[in-house]
Amino acid sequence: MTMDPHHRAQDVLRCKLCETSVPPVYCDTCTINLCEVCVGEHLLDESKEHIVMPIKQRGFTSNYPTCLYHSMKICELHCEHCDIPVCVLCISSQKHQFHDVTDIKNTLERKKNVLKIDLEEYEKYIYPKYQEIASSISEQKANLGENYRQLSASLNKRGREWHRRIDNIIKGLQSDINDIEAKHLTVLNKHEDEIATSISEITQSIVDLKKLLHSNDIHYVNAYKSRTVDFKRLPPKLVVSIPKFSFQRIDREKLFRQFGSLTAFSIKSEERKPIGVESSRTASSSINRPLLLKPQTLATIETGYDHLHDVTCLSDEQIWTLGNNNVMKLFNLNGKLLETFHTNLGNQQSNISITRRGEIAFTDNSDCTVNIVKNKRIQEIVKLQGWMPQNICCSYFGDFLVVMQSDDRKHTKVVRYAGSTEIQSIQFDHREKPLYSSSVLCNFKYISENRNRDICVADHFAGAVVVVNHDGKRRFLYTGPPLSGSIPFKPVGITTDSQSRILTSDFHNYRIHIVDQNGQFLQYIGDCDFSCPWGLCVDTKDNLFVGEKDTHKIKKIQYYM
Repeated sequence: MTMDPHHRAQDVLRCKLCETSVPPVYCDTCTINLCEVCVGEHLLDESKEHIVMPIKQRGFTSNYPTCLYHSMKICELHCEHCDIPVCVLCISSQKHQFHDVTDIKNTLERKKNVLKIDLEEYEKYIYPKYQEIASSISEQKANLGENYRQLSASLNKRGREWHRRIDNIIKGLQSDINDIEAKHLTVLNKHEDEIATSISEITQSIVDLKKLLHSNDIHYVNAYKSRTVDFKRLPPKLVVSIPKFSFQRIDREKLFRQFGSLTAFSIKSEERKPIGVESSRTASSSINRPLLLKPQTLATIETGYDHLHDVTCLSDEQIWTLGNNNVMKLFNLNGKLLETFHTNLGNQQSNISITRRGEIAFTDNSDCTVNIVKNKRIQEIVKLQGWMPQNICCSYFGDFLVVMQSDDRKHTKVVRYAGSTEIQSIQFDHREKPLYSSSVLCNFKYISENRNRDICVADHFAGAVVVVNHDGKRRFLYTGPPLSGSIPFKPVGITTDSQSRILTSDFHNYRIHIVDQNGQFLQYIGDCDFSCPWGLCVDTKDNLFVGEKDTHKIKKIQYYM
């Protein structure tokens, strides 16, 4: 079969200037394909700024915004300090001279990840919860008339037992009932209107977020301000005490007093629990997933540290690491180094955790601080006095859980912070005995919050995983399965998955323990050729990432079917 030569010519990409087939270069400014020979000639045209790139990358820069200050330039960079797109001329100016800048593509991707989080929360959790509240108000309104009809019937039945001398009393009380019913209805209508307004605002937010996710306009995306925190503070629940009609035996001499009266009409607000971990994680936790008998190594990443201290997932495709050389590194699953951040941690043993907004949280025991990395700058959140922070984890609600030891090494506790405010301290059991060990030597403790809100601490010196509930009450102590070997169980890294299972690294035995949420041993992950397994984390698909301390490698492990 002979191919139509005209059709063939359309199928093959050609250089705009010389018709050479399969040109490797694309000019995004002029939207033309160029061969290697013609690129130089094309760039000699100085009437415009030519942006040339490999032809596989064509199309993205068409979304670059034009610089607000240099109209002939496009913004390929983003100033993290000013939080605005900038061009190369902006960077060379004094205004941005000492500011951190990033590729605008990375900034757009990071901001879109935040948009996705907000959209998911609106669609899956916030909007349905408000709909549920609105439905409950409608149900109350539907039952309102019947409830008050029953109250009126009770009053009238009692009234029929009396003669005409109490008609005025009956009329007076009936009027009270009508007034209360009207007030009740008014209150419910007002509450319903408030909920309807909130639902309308949430619906509009969802629509706006969907538009933002399909937009590459950095100004439009940059202008977005999240309101999920406002909507997570659910409106108060109205609890109405409907009056009851009470009466006594008829005494004509005490007619008015004996006839009876209505109980007080009252309305009070009960705070609802914020939307959080229970609702957002139910979907992933509801399916009981079986474990693989032989877990598989899916990928290995070389980090370049001398000692790898910790790992934490930024997303299913990216993972932050912390080693012994003051540098945090961000890798993708192919092992490509995407970003680095320098700290003053030195060789101290520390860990990192990721906030819901994708910011790095870490502890620094050299100056006894808890910090986050925001816009490539370290922000001190908590400054401890008399205590040294050891490790940290970020809860789903945005709190920080910090395990710390006293300066004299005699006490250990876990403290929950909301921002810089201490809201909970966990140190002793119900018998006032310490929950956690304290020691000068080898006192590593890693911490993780489980999906059921249990707080899990890998206590290396004690040779145990200590688990308390959300209120700080001890649930169980896991010290390894019976007959687990001659080398003692000394846990270090710890994490939890969507099934509320606890995973902890058994450093000396080169394996990972999988324990259910009630402390029952399930199985080991030990056939993956581990060497010094230390830091652990899981992604949203329950893939396990194991940081090997001395080989400075990360292994991605599949352990569920």
